[in-house]
Amino acid sequence: MTPIQTSNTLSAAPAAPSPRPVDHPSVTRGVDLGRFVPAASRGRLDHRGTTGANGVQSLPGSSRGAPFGPLREIIDEPGVTDVFVNGGGGTWVDRGHGLLPDGRIHLSDDIARHLAVRLVAAGGRHVDEASPCVDVRLDAGIRVHVVLPPVSTAGTLLSIRLPRRTPLTLDGLSAQGFFDDVDESEVRRCVGRRANILITGAGGAGKTTFLSSLLAEADPTDRIVTIEDVAELRIDHPHVVSLETRQPNLEGVGGVDLARLLREALRMRPDRLVVGECRGVEVRDLLSALNTGHDGGAGTLHANGLADVPARLEALGAVAGLSPAALARQAVSAFDAVFHLERTAEGRRLAQIGHLVLDADGALTARAGLARRAA
Repeated sequence: MTPIQTSNTLSAAPAAPSPRPVDHPSVTRGVDLGRFVPAASRGRLDHRGTTGANGVQSLPGSSRGAPFGPLREIIDEPGVTDVFVNGGGGTWVDRGHGLLPDGRIHLSDDIARHLAVRLVAAGGRHVDEASPCVDVRLDAGIRVHVVLPPVSTAGTLLSIRLPRRTPLTLDGLSAQGFFDDVDESEVRRCVGRRANILITGAGGAGKTTFLSSLLAEADPTDRIVTIEDVAELRIDHPHVVSLETRQPNLEGVGGVDLARLLREALRMRPDRLVVGECRGVEVRDLLSALNTGHDGGAGTLHANGLADVPARLEALGAVAGLSPAALARQAVSAFDAVFHLERTAEGRRLAQIGHLVLDADGALTARAGLARRAA
């Protein structure tokens, strides 16, 4: 298949090939390809949105599904959190209670590829056989991840993460039973006492949503600086500064990673420093920052459970050149609380509250309950 070329920017994007006729069997159950690429905007996607007072963007016409063509009805459906297109193998949807197949729409791999290329271009990046894996953020905080062949052996893989139209508050999470397994008052005290918080859990457990709701409770006079690989945090707070990594260009230059952004953020006098996800060497800079007077900070981390957090931190510390002993001492001093989230059949839950300590041998371990300074 001849690669589909796109430009780095939408303004210079060349016209893409028109999709196949409406009667092509790749789209079933009445999905109209005319919605895939509107005639008035063929060759580009109009993704310009409006920005509210708190920085939360919305798509034109109040429809966040506008750029998604045959997936628009699903994207616009209230309650949908994730949509997956599996290389001609069907469409799966999570409405908050686990993934289920959606038989209304079935895209051929050709159509899925066209859609993937356009969405990535709308996010200001490019995807082709030379760069087959791309993660982008669209307006309204929608996150799109694409994997093309040959990396994907089954065809184009499209993963779409949808934020809530209105960011959840702690009260809203409480009403949904998010705190049923823990003491909710402990969580609120951590925010008020400017505890440094580490939020852990599997992918899709709700770490970003929970972190956004926590930060919304911060003092309105606080300056919050957020650092993310792909900006997803949507914080209802009057003073939020967001930094996002940048992908290298076609020549492999111009990239800005999390570690670099973290160093820049320290020069911006943050009252609360937030790293969307620690996944590598940036853990060294985060621990250093939180040990030099930056109270009220936060970060997220993938982990299987509270007991597994020390091992996960040690693995990241090894990548950053930190010994287990050095990592342990810095982590205990940096983080006042660890909140571990789980995704269950009933929904997302805060399953465990704990803190990090050193055992008798000086090794890092996790215990239930809050550290004394955060309680």
